Amino acid sequence: MSEELVEAPKKRVGLFAVIAAVVVVVVAGVVFAVTRGGDDVETVRIGVVGASDPYWETYKQAAADEGITVEIVDFTDYAQPNPALAEGELDLNQFQHLVYLADYNVSNNQNLTPIGATATYPLGLYSKKFDATESIPAGETVAVPNDASNQARGLLVLQSAGLVKLKSGGTIFSDLADVDESASKVKVTALDAELTATSLDDLAAAIINNDFVERAGLSFDDAIAKDDPADPKALPYVNVFASREKDKDNPTYLKLVEIFQNTQSVLDGLQDVSGGTAVFAKTPAEDLRASLADVEKITAAQK
Repeated sequence: MSEELVEAPKKRVGLFAVIAAVVVVVVAGVVFAVTRGGDDVETVRIGVVGASDPYWETYKQAAADEGITVEIVDFTDYAQPNPALAEGELDLNQFQHLVYLADYNVSNNQNLTPIGATATYPLGLYSKKFDATESIPAGETVAVPNDASNQARGLLVLQSAGLVKLKSGGTIFSDLADVDESASKVKVTALDAELTATSLDDLAAAIINNDFVERAGLSFDDAIAKDDPADPKALPYVNVFASREKDKDNPTYLKLVEIFQNTQSVLDGLQDVSGGTAVFAKTPAEDLRASLADVEKITAAQK
């Protein structure tokens, strides 16, 4: 009788230990799911330039409907989102075209990679003093962005408009040194992309990136010259979602690309802020990466 009374508690201790272990595992699993997001809720940080554009809120809601929490991280200029992504402060970014990404990768020995396309936008020339390129007097000063990719593209717009002549004939790698000053109608200066718009009062005209057009109180219809985003040769200028190389096949990130590309309210919002100029793209990621590799190869040879 006494032995039974002594032995029984030992059996209960074993049972309690098993129950306690199960509880610990369950609690740990719950904590992990809450902190890491589990399969149903995952927080993804996406870096952009222009987070105030209304379509980002629409996009966040569309992602939430699919069980993905998106945090949009705003940056004031183009130089910041790629280092933030490379250093792990972001999961993705969406602000740049392939030429810009190639220049960043080559210049910084990085391998950020595109995982999906969004749209191509025309790059426009704007003026507060002249309503046509033909009206700009000889010797006036026109600004282009100072980052390598947009500077080259801006110079090509100026050449097409008859304002400059490029010694090389013009490529996606042209810079100010390629301007044939003696054969050009205007002088060209390079400024930070966000300053080309704010400096417009002091210039005859300026190439202004889409992100800064409406912030400067301008309309996309005000452009006095622009390139054609629908041209097949414009593929290097398609804007993309970019990730770190190791994350290029992450199913959640790929799902976010799909949500962006296929949610009509997001596309409508993007078209609104682009002034109706965006040409949407669903270029396969493999084609984007092939184009990036081509541009990187040429970029490396140029440096």
